[in-house]
Amino acid sequence: MRTPPSGPAAQAGGEPRSRHQWSGSGERPPGGERAGADIGAERFRQVMGRHPAGVVVVTAAPDQGPVGLTATSFTSVSLEPPLVSFYIDGRASSWPGIRDAQAFAVNLLAEDQHGVAARFASRGVDRFAPPTRWWHGPAGVPLLHGASGHVVCRRHDVLAVGDHWLVVGRVAATAVAGEQHVLGVQSAPDAAPGSSPGPLLYHRGRYGSFTARED
Repeated sequence: MRTPPSGPAAQAGGEPRSRHQWSGSGERPPGGERAGADIGAERFRQVMGRHPAGVVVVTAAPDQGPVGLTATSFTSVSLEPPLVSFYIDGRASSWPGIRDAQAFAVNLLAEDQHGVAARFASRGVDRFAPPTRWWHGPAGVPLLHGASGHVVCRRHDVLAVGDHWLVVGRVAATAVAGEQHVLGVQSAPDAAPGSSPGPLLYHRGRYGSFTARED
């Protein structure tokens, strides 16, 4: 599974024990490995690839210039105070800039922005050069045109977790499609006010969209 260079494709979760019962007497649990034994990285990627994730681009504006990366590990953390988080590989080229910035933005990608996601996951390219369209938002953070939403954050905390860093931000401003003026852009909006483009998703190494069931 190819994952964007942002961190884990998803956070591991557990199923209720009643779904899979096994004894502690040496009996193998369903699936093979004994409980408590680490699995290999490739196996971990395979199973986590079955979990669909929303795709965002995290951007910041440190002194050395704008930085950004594609992430699938973005999530909300707290309502009071309003906190969000994402993971980033400590080896990522964008990490020094994200680490040094006092603010960052999370651009919630729309379903037609798979090209933007791929660009910000690529190496050796200027991610902010054309055809990328963006403007400076609050605190100078880069905001991407066409996103279904924007979340602007002040850095709240940074924690080392395994081979990644957990970055927690305190939400300072938000906007959804058609509300770009709220974040400092005066040009024509990318989407009409009240519109709601679908999200870009990532599943089993491919980008896709979401279709609601009509039950």
